[in-house]
Amino acid sequence: MKAIQMSSFGGAEVLKYVDVEEPVPNENEVRVKLYYAGVNPAETYIRQGGYAFFEPELPYIPGFDGAGIVDAIGPGVTRLKPGDRVFVASTLARRKTGTYAEKVVCDVDAVYLLPESISFEQGAALGIPATAAYRALFHRARIKPGETVLIHGASGGVGLLAVQLAKYIGANVIGTAGTEEGIELVKQSGADIVLNHSVANYLDTLPSLTHFKGIDVILEMLANVNLEQDFTYLNKFGRIVVVGNRGSLDFNPRLTMAKEADILGMAVWNAPVHEYNESLVAIEAALKNGGLKPIVGKIIPLKEASRAHIEIIESKAKGKMVLEITKS
Repeated sequence: MKAIQMSSFGGAEVLKYVDVEEPVPNENEVRVKLYYAGVNPAETYIRQGGYAFFEPELPYIPGFDGAGIVDAIGPGVTRLKPGDRVFVASTLARRKTGTYAEKVVCDVDAVYLLPESISFEQGAALGIPATAAYRALFHRARIKPGETVLIHGASGGVGLLAVQLAKYIGANVIGTAGTEEGIELVKQSGADIVLNHSVANYLDTLPSLTHFKGIDVILEMLANVNLEQDFTYLNKFGRIVVVGNRGSLDFNPRLTMAKEADILGMAVWNAPVHEYNESLVAIEAALKNGGLKPIVGKIIPLKEASRAHIEIIESKAKGKMVLEITKS
């Protein structure tokens, strides 16, 4: 089968389009014929080597997320059968052969049903972004219906899904984006208010927009830029979940004292297995019940995965980037 494989760590050029042996599922494992695979920034860090959460043995086929049809099942698998439409979210799977390939084998617990209303490219946009959004909102922030959440950088893969999940449980949602296209995507996802973060002092209108009720939860995609300012608008006992960060900052911890606020770090890789599995069950249900409709951004052919790795870091996200493996 065709796959993207790397035999050394390094730049995007180490990703090679090659023929590899088709993987075979063992006990409690599933093989999926993939139509699309998700592309995540974490995969570029893994490619470079030295990533704190995961360093694979080489040669290695990248990719944790994808969508397609169950192709074969191993002994002991009863929840899924060949022919089922599924999405793959294999970040914490014990075995994962990589989704940048025509077929992938992983634990059955990492594979969930995809309803007919969701396309395969949308299914590939789940995985890491959806589990990150769920973990940030429900496991870390413990958001409640009726609370107000501010989602910085809401037009990216994680942000758009976080907007939808928060609205699904009855939260008031404010999102930010930096372009007119991004703002429109956040609106389409159901945000009550969308602010343009490329405009100076864009947060100054928050008090009046929230009727001076303030923000209960903030999902912070760029903590090194926004964290200190977040406290201006955060309610007493509010929670800030750091989902993304690209540098350091000079920060006064006294800001947390005045409001008894919590700053919570988050990484999908740290999720206990039972919480990770819980998030996938919830995502499957939200897809079935209309609470989640992933928004796909750029679609790039599998053989051009190296280009995808460059663009996902250098370009501003507008929806979720995916690789096309086989036309569905």
